[in-house]
Amino acid sequence: MTDSKKILDAWDAYSEAHTDLDGWPHDDHAYGLRASQRDADTLTAFEPLRYGARHLLDTAQTQLAQLAENTVQSRWGYQLGVLGDALDQLDELHEQWLETRDALPLTAKPGTTDFDDALAEHHAESWSYLDDWATHGKALQEINTAARKARSPLAPAPARVPARRTAARK
Repeated sequence: MTDSKKILDAWDAYSEAHTDLDGWPHDDHAYGLRASQRDADTLTAFEPLRYGARHLLDTAQTQLAQLAENTVQSRWGYQLGVLGDALDQLDELHEQWLETRDALPLTAKPGTTDFDDALAEHHAESWSYLDDWATHGKALQEINTAARKARSPLAPAPARVPARRTAARK
């Protein structure tokens, strides 16, 4: 999710530079366009992960259940829940986008107002769930790392070195 982190950092810098002290944009139109670009970029960054995300979540759940309690971060279960809920919402929004796109007039193609406005709305609706993945997605790596470091119950025990005898020789 490093691309998402870069996108969010760039957005934060833009937002800070283009809003007043109360957080209101200096130029609503320009700010809205930049927010729309952030939304689209975030969705684009998530796309390569999207189709394997459910498998990643299932794997992390399995790994988490097998880890020793003293190696588990208390936040991991919560984070996996947030990621699962966000993925459910993203799947639903994707289906809604496909229905919306299919209902557009035949003249509505990328670059036309009808298409671009509908797509921008889809991106805006998806953004908070994508942000959840950007924020909590690192838990998947952390759980995997913990699982790799944990000794498998099937792994052979380390060889024991026999204790040396220190009896004096006569």
